[in-house]
This record gives sequence, structure tokens and C-alpha cells, in this order.
Amino acid sequence: MAGAAGGGRGCVTLCGAQIRDLLDAKHNVLFDCDGVIWNGETAVTGAPEVVSLLKQRGKRVFFVTNNCTRPRENYVQKFSRLGFTDVAEEEIFSSAYCSAAYLRDVARLQGKVYVIGCGGVLKELRDAGVPVAEEEDAEPGASIYNCPLDPDVKAVLVGYDENFTFMKLAKACCYLRSSECLFLATDPDPWHPLRGGRVTPGSGSLTAALETASSRKATVIGKPSRFMFDCISSQFGLDPAHSLMIGDRLETDVLFGSNCGLATVLTLTGVSTLQEAFAFRDSQEPQQKHCAPDYVVESVADILQALEE
Repeated sequence: MAGAAGGGRGCVTLCGAQIRDLLDAKHNVLFDCDGVIWNGETAVTGAPEVVSLLKQRGKRVFFVTNNCTRPRENYVQKFSRLGFTDVAEEEIFSSAYCSAAYLRDVARLQGKVYVIGCGGVLKELRDAGVPVAEEEDAEPGASIYNCPLDPDVKAVLVGYDENFTFMKLAKACCYLRSSECLFLATDPDPWHPLRGGRVTPGSGSLTAALETASSRKATVIGKPSRFMFDCISSQFGLDPAHSLMIGDRLETDVLFGSNCGLATVLTLTGVSTLQEAFAFRDSQEPQQKHCAPDYVVESVADILQALEE
């Protein structure tokens, strides 16, 4: 089939028998969540049925999300709430969970991690047994000149943080003065869409602020880094040649698939557009071409229709 992994990334629009042929050739299907199988608190039409049918046909299904705002146990609750009846916690790989796994299993952190992030990140770190430097409430008049710093901090992790402050940025800069202090980011997403056309800054924008202030570059754990795939593969033994990545964001989901040697499908129910996909495909820059998907569908509902035919 044109555009298969390892060949040219051709933005081929799929329907009907083409979708069935692609799925027949794959044993593993990886879905992004936001913009692919749900938008906010609404499931994308047909998504719960697609997941169930794929599993009934013997496919292994996984969910890879850069959204670090909730722990995996809360994702299970959301799946159930939105009508996904057979999703297990071990099938969900978030940037928060994978960041904790990286610090525990790869970095083998000997010390504490200072976190700029939300409750989802903190919960996954604690569940993994990674010590976290506690953030104490600043006393009146406290500043970076006199606030306490934890001498046991050996890593800084940046994720989505609605309570991001100058003090957090300043503390992280101080910790990163040591070349032995690891600098990690859950994901590079610069922003996220909200209802009513508004947006919220993502983890990537906070990471960029700290990179500028510290003159250091973060190691990114989430998509498009291949560590998330390595994390899944270490537990389930995935073969890239028999795996498919379905996402809505070209610079993260599709590039992730490309980096990992997976065939990629762009859905048009989220962030990226078909015009942007064509622009990446036709770019003269090799790195941009990696952001072009192999295939395009309007929605996962197209997959449901193909499976039911």
C-alpha cells in the first residue's frame, strides 16, 4: 500500500477497503486521545466502538497521550465515563507515567526530583517510588534570594502547570546550575485548544522558558520522543513494522510514529489540518517531511464504517 512505513509519507486519504487492508496488516494500534477519540468530555463519534471492534479482532490497542494532567487511574475513569467499556490501565501511556518510569528505570535517580507540574505528574512519580521535593508555601516577603533549596534535588521535571510562577522558574534555574542535575520535560506541546476558541499554554511553553533561563536543553519524554514507544515495547514487545499510530497533531503524533518506524494516520478531528499535512509533505526540509502522515481519515468514525462493512 502506498505510503507504508519506511516509504514516502504521502498523505493518502483512506476509506473503506483501504482502511481494512491497512488494519489487517497491523497487530498493534496506538491512539492519541485528545482530538482523536475524544474532545474534552465528549467521545468522538464511533470511537468507543472502534476500540472494542479492534480488540475483538485480536488487535492490541494502546493509548499514548502527552496530557500529563491526570494519573492513569483517572484516565481509566474517563474512558469509562465516555463509553469505552474495555480499556485497562496498563494500556494507557501518558507523558506523566512515562516520565516517572524514565526517572525510576532509565535514570535510576539517586535523589529527589523538583517538579513544575500538576497533580497527575506528582501522583505518577509517587506511585513509581520517585522521591519528590516538596513545594512549601512561600512565606510573605520570600524571594529567590532567601527561599530554601533542597540539596537532594538531582532532577527537574517540567509539565503542564496552571500555577506556574516566577519563583518556580527561579528555583528550577538554581537546581539546573549543577551539570549533574537532570532536566526533563513531560512533552513539547506548546499550547492546547479550549472551548470557545481559546487556548492554554502547554508544557512546551513552560519548558522553553526554563531552557532560556538555564541555557540548557530538556530531554523530552513524551511524543515525538521514541521513549514512549520503548516504554510500551518493553512491556508488550511491539514490532514497529506491525504497529500503527493514529493522531491529530502532526508535530507530535505523526512525528512520533515516524521516529519509531510506525505507519501513521492523521485524523482531522483535532489540531492539525489537511493543508498543513500537505505543506509538510511538500516541504524541501527533510525533518518537516517526517511530520507528514502516511494516511489521512476524516475521523475514527471512518474506521468504524470500514470495520462494519
